[in-house]
Amino acid sequence: MNKTIEDAVRKAISEAPERRFNESVDLAINLHNIDMSQPANRVDEEIILPHGRGRSAKIAVFASGETALLAQRAEADLVISPDELNELGDDKKRARKIADEYTYFIAETSLMPTIGKKLGPILGKRGKMPLPLPPNVDITPIINRQRNLMRVRSRDRLTFHMAVGSKDMDVQKIAENVEAVTTKLEQTLKDGKQNLKSVYVKTTMGPAVKVI
Repeated sequence: MNKTIEDAVRKAISEAPERRFNESVDLAINLHNIDMSQPANRVDEEIILPHGRGRSAKIAVFASGETALLAQRAEADLVISPDELNELGDDKKRARKIADEYTYFIAETSLMPTIGKKLGPILGKRGKMPLPLPPNVDITPIINRQRNLMRVRSRDRLTFHMAVGSKDMDVQKIAENVEAVTTKLEQTLKDGKQNLKSVYVKTTMGPAVKVI
Protein backbone atom coordinates (compact mmCIF):
# COMPACT_ATOMS: atom_id res chain seq x y z
CA MET A 1 0.00 0.00 0.00
CA ASN A 2 1.28 3.45 -0.98
CA LYS A 3 1.47 5.41 2.30
CA THR A 4 1.34 8.74 0.46
CA ILE A 5 -2.05 7.84 -1.04
CA GLU A 6 -3.37 6.66 2.31
CA ASP A 7 -2.23 9.87 4.01
CA ALA A 8 -3.90 11.99 1.31
CA VAL A 9 -7.19 10.12 1.65
CA ARG A 10 -7.10 10.42 5.44
CA LYS A 11 -6.45 14.17 5.21
CA ALA A 12 -9.23 14.72 2.66
CA ILE A 13 -11.75 12.94 4.87
CA SER A 14 -10.61 14.53 8.14
CA GLU A 15 -10.70 18.06 6.69
CA ALA A 16 -14.11 17.66 5.04
CA PRO A 17 -16.91 19.56 6.86
CA GLU A 18 -19.58 17.36 8.40
CA ARG A 19 -22.59 16.84 6.17
CA ARG A 20 -25.97 15.23 6.74
CA PHE A 21 -25.32 12.69 4.02
CA ASN A 22 -22.64 10.15 3.22
CA GLU A 23 -20.44 11.95 0.71
CA SER A 24 -18.65 10.13 -2.06
CA VAL A 25 -14.87 10.23 -2.26
CA ASP A 26 -13.73 11.36 -5.69
CA LEU A 27 -10.57 11.68 -7.73
CA ALA A 28 -9.80 14.69 -9.91
CA ILE A 29 -7.38 13.54 -12.60
CA ASN A 30 -5.32 16.06 -14.59
CA LEU A 31 -3.40 15.00 -17.69
CA HIS A 32 -0.76 16.79 -19.76
CA ASN A 33 1.60 16.26 -22.70
CA ILE A 34 -1.09 14.40 -24.61
CA ASP A 35 -3.31 15.41 -27.53
CA MET A 36 -6.87 14.70 -26.44
CA SER A 37 -8.25 15.72 -29.82
CA GLN A 38 -7.03 12.31 -30.97
CA PRO A 39 -9.57 9.63 -29.95
CA ALA A 40 -6.80 7.05 -29.54
CA ASN A 41 -5.32 9.11 -26.68
CA ARG A 42 -8.54 9.41 -24.69
CA VAL A 43 -9.21 7.36 -21.57
CA ASP A 44 -12.15 4.99 -21.82
CA GLU A 45 -11.52 2.16 -19.40
CA GLU A 46 -13.39 -0.12 -17.04
CA ILE A 47 -11.67 -0.47 -13.67
CA ILE A 48 -12.62 -2.91 -10.93
CA LEU A 49 -12.34 -1.17 -7.58
CA PRO A 50 -11.04 -3.78 -5.08
CA HIS A 51 -13.41 -2.56 -2.37
CA GLY A 52 -16.29 -1.18 -4.40
CA ARG A 53 -17.57 2.38 -4.37
CA GLY A 54 -19.22 2.36 -0.98
CA ARG A 55 -22.57 2.21 -2.70
CA SER A 56 -23.50 -0.37 -5.28
CA ALA A 57 -23.91 0.50 -8.92
CA LYS A 58 -27.47 -0.02 -10.12
CA ILE A 59 -27.68 -2.86 -12.62
CA ALA A 60 -30.43 -3.35 -15.22
CA VAL A 61 -30.73 -6.58 -17.21
CA PHE A 62 -32.53 -7.24 -20.49
CA ALA A 63 -33.47 -10.91 -20.33
CA SER A 64 -36.20 -13.53 -20.47
CA GLY A 65 -36.87 -17.01 -19.11
CA GLU A 66 -34.22 -18.65 -16.95
CA THR A 67 -31.76 -15.78 -17.37
CA ALA A 68 -34.33 -13.31 -16.07
CA LEU A 69 -34.95 -15.53 -13.04
CA LEU A 70 -31.22 -15.81 -12.33
CA ALA A 71 -30.86 -12.03 -12.65
CA GLN A 72 -33.63 -11.55 -10.09
CA ARG A 73 -31.98 -14.03 -7.70
CA ALA A 74 -28.69 -12.16 -8.13
CA GLU A 75 -30.58 -9.04 -7.04
CA ALA A 76 -30.33 -7.11 -10.29
CA ASP A 77 -31.99 -3.76 -9.65
CA LEU A 78 -34.18 -4.04 -12.76
CA VAL A 79 -35.01 -6.88 -15.13
CA ILE A 80 -36.53 -5.87 -18.46
CA SER A 81 -38.40 -8.49 -20.49
CA PRO A 82 -38.56 -8.48 -24.32
CA ASP A 83 -42.12 -7.14 -24.17
CA GLU A 84 -41.04 -4.33 -21.84
CA LEU A 85 -38.13 -3.61 -24.15
CA ASN A 86 -40.55 -3.07 -27.03
CA GLU A 87 -42.67 -0.79 -24.87
CA LEU A 88 -39.60 1.25 -23.92
CA GLY A 89 -38.89 1.76 -27.59
CA ASP A 90 -42.18 3.64 -27.83
CA ASP A 91 -41.82 5.49 -24.52
CA LYS A 92 -38.67 7.59 -24.95
CA LYS A 93 -39.27 9.60 -21.78
CA ARG A 94 -39.28 6.45 -19.61
CA ALA A 95 -36.34 5.02 -21.57
CA ARG A 96 -34.28 8.15 -20.86
CA LYS A 97 -35.21 7.99 -17.18
CA ILE A 98 -34.03 4.37 -16.93
CA ALA A 99 -30.84 5.19 -18.85
CA ASP A 100 -30.06 7.94 -16.35
CA GLU A 101 -31.04 5.99 -13.24
CA TYR A 102 -29.12 2.75 -13.84
CA THR A 103 -25.34 2.60 -13.95
CA TYR A 104 -24.75 -0.50 -16.08
CA PHE A 105 -26.81 -2.65 -18.43
CA ILE A 106 -26.46 -6.33 -19.31
CA ALA A 107 -28.42 -8.03 -22.10
CA GLU A 108 -28.83 -11.45 -23.63
CA THR A 109 -27.09 -11.41 -27.01
CA SER A 110 -30.34 -12.32 -28.77
CA LEU A 111 -31.84 -9.02 -27.60
CA MET A 112 -28.93 -6.81 -28.65
CA PRO A 113 -30.22 -6.04 -32.19
CA THR A 114 -33.57 -4.91 -30.79
CA ILE A 115 -31.87 -2.83 -28.10
CA GLY A 116 -29.65 -1.21 -30.71
CA LYS A 117 -32.66 -0.36 -32.88
CA LYS A 118 -35.00 0.88 -30.16
CA LEU A 119 -32.68 2.24 -27.45
CA GLY A 120 -29.33 2.63 -29.19
CA PRO A 121 -29.40 6.45 -29.46
CA ILE A 122 -30.42 6.82 -25.80
CA LEU A 123 -28.00 4.31 -24.26
CA GLY A 124 -25.17 4.95 -26.71
CA LYS A 125 -25.15 8.69 -26.05
CA ARG A 126 -24.61 7.95 -22.35
CA GLY A 127 -21.95 5.30 -22.95
CA LYS A 128 -24.30 2.68 -21.50
CA MET A 129 -24.85 0.14 -24.25
CA PRO A 130 -25.39 -3.25 -22.54
CA LEU A 131 -22.70 -5.81 -21.91
CA PRO A 132 -23.74 -8.77 -24.11
CA LEU A 133 -24.44 -12.01 -22.24
CA PRO A 134 -23.72 -15.11 -24.38
CA PRO A 135 -26.09 -18.11 -24.15
CA ASN A 136 -25.61 -20.53 -21.23
CA VAL A 137 -23.40 -18.12 -19.25
CA ASP A 138 -24.19 -17.63 -15.57
CA ILE A 139 -25.21 -14.00 -15.09
CA THR A 140 -24.65 -13.96 -11.30
CA PRO A 141 -20.85 -13.36 -11.24
CA ILE A 142 -21.23 -10.81 -14.03
CA ILE A 143 -23.74 -8.80 -12.00
CA ASN A 144 -21.48 -9.00 -8.95
CA ARG A 145 -18.49 -7.81 -11.00
CA GLN A 146 -20.42 -4.89 -12.46
CA ARG A 147 -21.32 -3.64 -8.99
CA ASN A 148 -17.65 -2.86 -8.27
CA LEU A 149 -16.91 -1.58 -11.77
CA MET A 150 -16.08 2.02 -12.58
CA ARG A 151 -16.16 3.37 -16.12
CA VAL A 152 -13.46 6.01 -16.53
CA ARG A 153 -13.95 8.33 -19.50
CA SER A 154 -11.93 11.44 -20.21
CA ARG A 155 -13.64 12.25 -23.52
CA ASP A 156 -11.58 15.12 -25.01
CA ARG A 157 -10.76 16.74 -21.66
CA LEU A 158 -7.45 16.88 -19.83
CA THR A 159 -9.27 16.98 -16.48
CA PHE A 160 -11.95 14.47 -15.44
CA HIS A 161 -13.41 13.01 -12.26
CA MET A 162 -14.48 9.65 -10.90
CA ALA A 163 -15.75 8.20 -7.61
CA VAL A 164 -13.48 5.81 -5.69
CA GLY A 165 -15.50 5.26 -2.51
CA SER A 166 -17.66 6.90 0.14
CA LYS A 167 -16.73 8.84 3.26
CA ASP A 168 -17.84 6.07 5.64
CA MET A 169 -15.46 3.51 4.10
CA ASP A 170 -12.20 2.46 5.74
CA VAL A 171 -9.40 4.83 4.71
CA GLN A 172 -7.07 2.01 3.68
CA LYS A 173 -9.73 0.48 1.41
CA ILE A 174 -10.32 3.81 -0.30
CA ALA A 175 -6.56 4.22 -0.73
CA GLU A 176 -6.33 0.78 -2.34
CA ASN A 177 -9.12 1.80 -4.74
CA VAL A 178 -7.19 4.98 -5.60
CA GLU A 179 -4.03 2.96 -6.22
CA ALA A 180 -5.95 0.61 -8.53
CA VAL A 181 -7.09 3.60 -10.59
CA THR A 182 -3.69 5.31 -10.83
CA THR A 183 -2.01 2.02 -11.74
CA LYS A 184 -4.55 1.39 -14.50
CA LEU A 185 -4.11 4.92 -15.87
CA GLU A 186 -0.33 4.56 -15.96
CA GLN A 187 -0.78 1.35 -17.95
CA THR A 188 -3.33 2.93 -20.31
CA LEU A 189 -1.99 6.40 -21.09
CA LYS A 190 0.21 6.85 -24.15
CA ASP A 191 3.31 7.81 -22.14
CA GLY A 192 2.21 6.24 -18.89
CA LYS A 193 3.00 8.14 -15.71
CA GLN A 194 4.45 11.03 -17.74
CA ASN A 195 0.93 11.94 -18.86
CA LEU A 196 -0.34 12.22 -15.28
CA LYS A 197 0.08 15.85 -14.32
CA SER A 198 -1.65 15.53 -10.96
CA VAL A 199 -4.30 13.57 -9.07
CA TYR A 200 -6.36 15.00 -6.21
CA VAL A 201 -8.69 13.23 -3.79
CA LYS A 202 -11.67 14.91 -2.12
CA THR A 203 -15.09 14.28 -0.66
CA THR A 204 -18.07 15.63 -2.60
CA MET A 205 -18.00 19.00 -0.85
CA GLY A 206 -14.62 18.90 0.88
CA PRO A 207 -11.19 20.34 0.03
CA ALA A 208 -8.96 18.66 -2.54
CA VAL A 209 -5.76 16.98 -1.36
CA LYS A 210 -2.97 16.15 -3.79
CA VAL A 211 -2.14 12.47 -4.26
CA ILE A 212 0.29 12.79 -7.17
